[in-house]
Amino acid sequence: MSRRSWSASDRSLERLMSAKVRQGTTVSVVLPALNEEATVGEIVTIIRRELMENTPLVDELVVIDSASSDRTSEVAAAAGARVVHRDAILPGLPAVAGKGEVLWRSLMATTGDIVCFCDADLRDFSADFVSGIVGPLLTEPEVQFVKAMYDRPLGGGAAPGPDGTPAQGGRVTELVARPLLNLHWPQLAGFVQPLGGEYAARRSLLERLPFPVGYGVELGLLVDSLNLVGLDALAQVDVGTRKHRHQDGQALGRMAATIYRTAQLRLSRPHLVRPSITQFERVGNGFVPRTHRVDTEERPPMLEIGEYAARRAA
Repeated sequence: MSRRSWSASDRSLERLMSAKVRQGTTVSVVLPALNEEATVGEIVTIIRRELMENTPLVDELVVIDSASSDRTSEVAAAAGARVVHRDAILPGLPAVAGKGEVLWRSLMATTGDIVCFCDADLRDFSADFVSGIVGPLLTEPEVQFVKAMYDRPLGGGAAPGPDGTPAQGGRVTELVARPLLNLHWPQLAGFVQPLGGEYAARRSLLERLPFPVGYGVELGLLVDSLNLVGLDALAQVDVGTRKHRHQDGQALGRMAATIYRTAQLRLSRPHLVRPSITQFERVGNGFVPRTHRVDTEERPPMLEIGEYAARRAA
């Protein structure tokens, strides 16, 4: 919190551009998207206008469409993004459903020295989400991985906190991820938004990390980065307020189970728990059990993929 936490306003765009040009560093922004036609266009428009046209901080803006059934691809392309369909990346390797799968494949579809991930469901998007978290990677040579931190207003008439502040989202974070990190990886207890979908990292780090294919990808990358490069290479930047849609209770339960599973694999890989979660839905006068598979598959470090290694060598 004292050495590696900053605000987006701490680094001007002019300073970032000077560092980028001096180092010859390239920046890719990746938006993983599944049925996000309502929000992805505005996000792409803002990034293109403010960080590519007005100030050329971003070299590459790619939307990875994860088999959307709406107009996500058309909207993103019309706004100026390069759209790549998930299944077109490494087509010889059948894709599995999940956010982490899309992020992992995006390394093959991008070329930037720094890769910045942003969720595609954000509302009232600010370019600070990108420039803020890319900033330390351009100005601090020791930093390799940067998470965004922010307020997450819950909305929907939720009761305010005891001090009158708006109710906050991040329920899986507070109920599952934060206790796990505090108990098992206390060095990571200082991260405000460990599960946030907005973060940036050096490609040289990302290509050495395994990627959980599902919702556990953020926790997995954070824990594995700590183990690989150490705490002082990790950082976070305050970008203000994050507004997005919130999940229902059952979806949160599935997310929580995935987070626990991801943590458990990293704590003791030989001792695995049941990779599924049973939830209940009322049908008529009773409850019906519904069992859902918890994502357990992980993709290996991208450097181990022959096509990626061949492209890099070329």
